Amino acid sequence: LFVWFVAGIQLMRYFKRFFIRRFANVTIATMRRMIYNFIMHKNTGELEKENTGNLMTRAVSDVDICEEGMRKFSTEVFDTGVLMVSYVIVLFAYDAKITLLSILFMPAAMLLAEALKKTIYRYSSAYRKKSGEVADLTFDQIDNSMLYRVTGMETKNRQRYERQLDDLETSAIKANILENSMQPIYNAIGMIGILIVVYLGGNKTIEGGWTVGVFSTYSTMFIALALKASKASKLFNSVQKSQVSWKRIKPYLGEYVAKDETLDLPSGKTVLEASGLSLRYDPAAEDVISNISFSGKQGEIIGITGQVASGKTTLGLALTGMYPYTGSIKINGKELKEYSEYERSAMIAYLGHQPQLFSDTIYENIALGEELDLDPVLKDVCLDEDLKDMPQGSGTLVGNAGIRLSGGQQARVALARALVKKPKIIILDDPFSAIDMKTEQTIIKNLKSRYQESLIILISHRLAVFSKTNQIILLDNDKTAEYGTHEGLLKSSRLYSSIYRLQALGEGGSDAL
Repeated sequence: LFVWFVAGIQLMRYFKRFFIRRFANVTIATMRRMIYNFIMHKNTGELEKENTGNLMTRAVSDVDICEEGMRKFSTEVFDTGVLMVSYVIVLFAYDAKITLLSILFMPAAMLLAEALKKTIYRYSSAYRKKSGEVADLTFDQIDNSMLYRVTGMETKNRQRYERQLDDLETSAIKANILENSMQPIYNAIGMIGILIVVYLGGNKTIEGGWTVGVFSTYSTMFIALALKASKASKLFNSVQKSQVSWKRIKPYLGEYVAKDETLDLPSGKTVLEASGLSLRYDPAAEDVISNISFSGKQGEIIGITGQVASGKTTLGLALTGMYPYTGSIKINGKELKEYSEYERSAMIAYLGHQPQLFSDTIYENIALGEELDLDPVLKDVCLDEDLKDMPQGSGTLVGNAGIRLSGGQQARVALARALVKKPKIIILDDPFSAIDMKTEQTIIKNLKSRYQESLIILISHRLAVFSKTNQIILLDNDKTAEYGTHEGLLKSSRLYSSIYRLQALGEGGSDAL
């Protein structure tokens, strides 16, 4: 009977632990899903203010710590709480006076754990913050390792990184030492009551009120109760530590929002109209671009150029709808803001300054998980000949951030990704900066002949390419803009004509923009 009883208890414990672990895994997955969803629904301006290291530590380690606190608490409610209540009831049944006097010290251990709450919270907060800083510094070391090496800053940055690691180690020790070192103290406080048990219980045994067997049973149960009480005290500290992580991730646990993937794209030829377009990244700052107005239609190439910091890239980003703007941007008569994010991504392709390649094959970097025929677009960007020299062709791995490709190859892979689906609007920000002039001319020719169903916005500092455009927007640092064709601006714009002459003569033209 005893064996079956023990087996039944262990079986129930098994199912209890199984379902608690399952609950923990579901909780981790749900919390991370909510955090990632929250991040993905932030606009670009909000994301740029976030710290990469802090985001990573919140989504990974803070979620783990928070889950650990919930799991331990749920487990100990049964393993410790229920068992402690059972022990106390049985001990009171043996002798209420001895039990009441001996267990008075156990709450003292719990009160001590509560008294350490603020200290543990402060040290844990500092540790979590430092962990995020080190994670961000790690990303910086990886991304800029070549820059630090060629500029002779590698040693200094390594020393700075090691100092940060030392600080992280110190923070970790402070955060964990109280929780881990207090367990023996909690045990000692809880076990003070054994002196009362020995004294009063021993006298009762001598007087014949208890047998030696009852005294031994009572003492054993009291020791088990004291150990459980000290374990509960340590549990309080674990929960306090998890509260730090909970407060860090709570702002990111917004309601899960499923992305609207319904498409209601405009039919007919694409017409883009911008009127009084202005944009500022910070509400408290000045406009980066102001009162820009132009229009374009399918089959055209619109060039955008201007001086350094005149807002060329900002104008391109504004046309994607990723940043909040004032004024109006309409596609086929419908305001850009009224299209869903999914619809905008289906209509508009954007290529920025950085290729932003994934550590995958050339094919996957262009197709992004879809089954596409890449031969036409590879030819359009003059990458087909390069692939002939690669044994795996488009299946060649590009390495981290495309490190296994040349700068020109990286640029053309990214350009192919923007062109492959022939979207209604293609925005290319300085796509030829790493490409030689001959290849550039070939690509421009292909864009004009093979992408007549798209409106192409070409941002560049090379004015020679604008002879192939239908119209040009020239931005100045005073927030003004000039509009016209290449030939027209050469005649009417002193800025445009002077820069063009400098570039044509090779007298530092690219530095003029």
